[in-house]
Amino acid sequence: MSTITPATTLYRDQQAWRDLQQFLPARLRLSDDTAPEEEFWDWRGHRVHLDRYPNPAANAKIVLHHGVGTNGRQMSLILGAPLARRDFETVALDNLGYGLTQVKPGITPSYDDWIDLVVDFLAFEQSRDDRPIVLYGLSAGGMLTYHVAAKAPRKTLAGIVGMTFLDQRSQQVRDETSHDKLTARAGVPFMGLAARTPAAKMKYPMSLAGKMSALANDPGAMKVFMKDRTSAANWVSIRFLDRYMNYVPAIEPEDFDACPVLLTQPAEDHWSPHHLSLPVLSRITKVPVTTVMLDNAGHYPLEEPGLQQMQDAIADFATEHTT
Repeated sequence: MSTITPATTLYRDQQAWRDLQQFLPARLRLSDDTAPEEEFWDWRGHRVHLDRYPNPAANAKIVLHHGVGTNGRQMSLILGAPLARRDFETVALDNLGYGLTQVKPGITPSYDDWIDLVVDFLAFEQSRDDRPIVLYGLSAGGMLTYHVAAKAPRKTLAGIVGMTFLDQRSQQVRDETSHDKLTARAGVPFMGLAARTPAAKMKYPMSLAGKMSALANDPGAMKVFMKDRTSAANWVSIRFLDRYMNYVPAIEPEDFDACPVLLTQPAEDHWSPHHLSLPVLSRITKVPVTTVMLDNAGHYPLEEPGLQQMQDAIADFATEHTT
């Protein structure tokens, strides 16, 4: 049974996020007094790290998910804390292999495990109380919100928000988001073959798999990111990459009717620009789909007014669909 247990390895002892937040507006910088509470959730032998701003009086919860170059604390910086100040309960999780989550020894997680983990986490949250939940995902986490909503039981989510919605089964998406075209055209099929052998456990740097150099538009922030093995400097298994690139959703966009969708698209995103989300979002017609462009903001948004626009849009979306 999944339970909350006391935290051990904590972000309060990590320097990377403290260095990163110096590139954020002063209003978003956290201190030890304003940082989220930290806990671990036990799931299938893994210890999943959670950043939480508890608020029993809040009408709704917003669950935050990172991408393949970020972690939960980086979600707390740009969304968890500011949305908590708007009277939402927020919780940012570190999925398997990222952040401070502790993977069960001997296990090689796949992208499918990421989906199952979030589906089960939402069920766990709903077992604690019946408040509606909105799920947000940054970067690759955006399509993860769709995959989770498609697989979870009906009425699990009141809405999903993505910073992008990338279907990696598309060759165009692979070409434009991979590290280079050779990786997109030859590397992906090779990993598909390797994933069916003992080599599936081998790890590969995400900075060579994806266009990690475009994660942030500030060169100083990129230096911080690329030293952080819990986020952008992380290595993932060939098994994970293969399943991530080929995951088939439980429901295709034409039939998706689980909940409303919001895209908060950074206008200066040089990794996953707006046009790459359109093949998914244009096919969703059974529920409302809204797009908000974030002016001046990069892939991991550090810039105003995009940050404020993102926070406003998500708060408004969550209020509209949870009250």
